[in-house]
Amino acid sequence: MPAISVNHVSIHANDLDESTAFYEQLFGMERIATPMFAFPVQWLRLGAQQLHLFVRPEARGPRFHHVGLNVDDFESVYRRARERRLQDTSAFFSGMYELPDGSVQMYIRDPADNLIEIDWPEAGTLDPGIRAELIALSATVPQTGEALRATLYLGRRRA
Repeated sequence: MPAISVNHVSIHANDLDESTAFYEQLFGMERIATPMFAFPVQWLRLGAQQLHLFVRPEARGPRFHHVGLNVDDFESVYRRARERRLQDTSAFFSGMYELPDGSVQMYIRDPADNLIEIDWPEAGTLDPGIRAELIALSATVPQTGEALRATLYLGRRRA
C-alpha cells in the first residue's frame, strides 16, 4: 500500500519555548494538544499537517537536511527573516533561488540551527526589490532535459 501524504515532520529544538515561539511568530503556526512523552515535545498545526518539536540533549539537526514550507505571504516572511537575520546564504550557496518553473526557495535557520526552506510558487508575483535578490538556479547549475520540467508544485499546470 503506498504512502499518501506527509503527516508530520519532527525536528530538534534546543529550547522548546524559544523554538515554539519562533514557528508561531514567523509562520503563524499554532500549538495543538500534545501527548506527554519522556522528554519535552510540542506539536504545532501546519495547515493539514503538523510540525513536531522535541528536546533531546544528545540530538543535533543535520546541517543540510531541511523542511520545505509553503507560505501564504512570502514577502512578509522574507521581511521578518531579514530583520531577524535568519537567512542562510551558505547551505545551498545562495539565500534565494528561482527554480526553472519560476518558483522560489529561500533558506533560513531556526533557533536550534535547523535549516528551513521557504517556498513560493511564482517569482513574478513578488515585489521587484525581492525579485532582484533571486538567483536563477540555471545561472549556477545548467538546467537541461527533465530538469527544466521540475517543479515543487505538482498540481500546477505549466505553459
